[in-house]
Amino acid sequence: MMKVDLYNKEGKKTGKKVDLPEEVFGLKVNPDLVYQVIRAQQMRRRQNTAHTKERGEVRGGGRKPWRQKGTGRARHGSIRSPIWKGGGVTFGPRKERNYKKKINKKAKRKALSMVLSAKRENGMMIFITDLDIKEPKTNEMRNLLERMPCEGSTLILLPQVDRNIILSARNIEKVDTMQVSDVNPLDLMSYKNIIVPKESLEIMKKNLASNSETEKEKVTQ
Repeated sequence: MMKVDLYNKEGKKTGKKVDLPEEVFGLKVNPDLVYQVIRAQQMRRRQNTAHTKERGEVRGGGRKPWRQKGTGRARHGSIRSPIWKGGGVTFGPRKERNYKKKINKKAKRKALSMVLSAKRENGMMIFITDLDIKEPKTNEMRNLLERMPCEGSTLILLPQVDRNIILSARNIEKVDTMQVSDVNPLDLMSYKNIIVPKESLEIMKKNLASNSETEKEKVTQ
């Protein structure tokens, strides 16, 4: 187990330490694996809106433009041929194309743990006692973040949906919130700093550390 400092809402160290499992927060980063998982996430989020028409879908062109022989011109059967202006498109993008890429669950969890390890090692993860905000106030959230030892874009991992925190943070530039159960490598890499309340950390340890122990048991068996 590794130990890291625990901060309070005033941005000061409480003097207490929190335990971090090495199988989640102490891994060596494999850039290739992290890239593959993030790329797969990006492909899944891609909106397939580009769509070109083939010659059979373009309007018009039902009549042969001129007779087959005797004109001195090349023969053509339709003005909607791909070689004509305004005709169909050959090998263009189609909405039927599937961009999804399969990634194993074990690889996803491994990549997530590697990103968490890198953030922790570079001092970009801040563990705090709690984020209790009694009513939605942007200024209160802004002041809280200014007291924290972090600069730049920030992602706050919530243990559950908290309306007051979400409303307080949504109008602050480069600050976003997310449930810890939905955390993934792509969103973690999109923000410089990660703020993790103690309750969120316990959920993360339960989900990721337990899966790692299960995999180890399967290997030994």
